[in-house]
Amino acid sequence: MAHSQTSASNAERVALLFLALGSIAWLGSITMRWILSSRLLIGGTLEFQPDLNPIVEREVFRLMNYSSIITLIGYFAVFLSGIVFLSTTDLRMKENGWLMMSALLFYMFTPVEVYTSYLDGRMITAELWGTPEPSLFRELLIKRLGALKGLPFIALLCYCTIIALVIWQPMKKRLAPQSS
Repeated sequence: MAHSQTSASNAERVALLFLALGSIAWLGSITMRWILSSRLLIGGTLEFQPDLNPIVEREVFRLMNYSSIITLIGYFAVFLSGIVFLSTTDLRMKENGWLMMSALLFYMFTPVEVYTSYLDGRMITAELWGTPEPSLFRELLIKRLGALKGLPFIALLCYCTIIALVIWQPMKKRLAPQSS
């Protein structure tokens, strides 16, 4: 029995490590993509800068596509390691509301992430194996940013909420002090 407890603990630790590293890569690359896309667009709109140098535009799209690869790998690592962590941890969701809320907030947006990953995949494919057409990249970027009427942005806000939940761990049942 002690052996299975140890292997579950090891699996939990490895999953937590991949969860942390994947989160850093995933959320960091999302931020990088957001900053890069802001270089292409007029602030607060989905319209491209009119005086954009084609060489600069091409380089920004190239960087966005490579950061999208990191985003996809990071998300996949967080998704799988989250499942492994939740299935191997001794923490019970009933007693740790923060864990339950974190899992709900993350996995609730899986369909949104799958759709936006599909759009990212099309851009990556065009970058690596196709003809990098500026019009295709522009079209896919506008679809990506306007996808699902802002749900990806709401998802990002929820992911930031997860960070706060994990740090402060609200809704955690505290054990009553033992009376002597």
